[in-house]
Amino acid sequence: MNAVPSAYHGVWQRTLLRLADGSEDTTTRVYWLQSAHLHADLRIPDPTPKLPLERALQAGFAGLTQVGEQRCQWHRAIDFHPDSGSDVGNMAFVSSEEVHETALDDSYLEVWQRLPDSIGPVAESWLHSADGSGRRACLLRAGDYFMFAADRPLRLSARRSLLQYLHDSSRDAELLLGCELTFGRIQGGELPWQILYSTLPAATGGLFSVPADAQQWSELPVAWLGIHPPENGWRRAPLPRLQDLIKETLV
Repeated sequence: MNAVPSAYHGVWQRTLLRLADGSEDTTTRVYWLQSAHLHADLRIPDPTPKLPLERALQAGFAGLTQVGEQRCQWHRAIDFHPDSGSDVGNMAFVSSEEVHETALDDSYLEVWQRLPDSIGPVAESWLHSADGSGRRACLLRAGDYFMFAADRPLRLSARRSLLQYLHDSSRDAELLLGCELTFGRIQGGELPWQILYSTLPAATGGLFSVPADAQQWSELPVAWLGIHPPENGWRRAPLPRLQDLIKETLV
């Protein structure tokens, strides 16, 4: 799979969502980190949700990014909402630091601005559960920012929404809501690797489990990253194959 052009690299903050009916959203905290092949996207309403059903209003996903001409497609391998599928938009760079995304059917406009401290080195690690359970995760860096994304401990079918699971399932709501999208600063926070926002309330405001003095990305300890690591931890793995992600969305 071709690498994503460097013009997309960094952390992009959404400053405006405008729908076709004229309604707008400028308060949801939305961050998209783009590396050479992978993306992670986090969307947290304001005020921050606390109760289980409120937390279902959050969103986030991660996977492979495919760029062609002026179109961008985000193939989701990890998704807070299991039924949301892939995403594609037309991209127009107003400047090197601002890009406008519009739906193929013109149903929405999203304005994205790049965070200055995200300009710099990009790095990406794709992770699999070492216990063979099939869980996936990734750790991404852009400049002074990082994002970690991990499957929930339970495998959910894309045929049902997260809200349906929460309403109908007898399973633990924390496990259903356990898909982690965590975003933070590597050095620029109050302490190194400080978490700014996360889909998991227990993580928000805390410190990410990476040594503060870690320098080499390939040497970062990844086995026990996140709030809900697999029983035997994570292991580094090759990037997912685009054709496999496309097949998953068709199932």
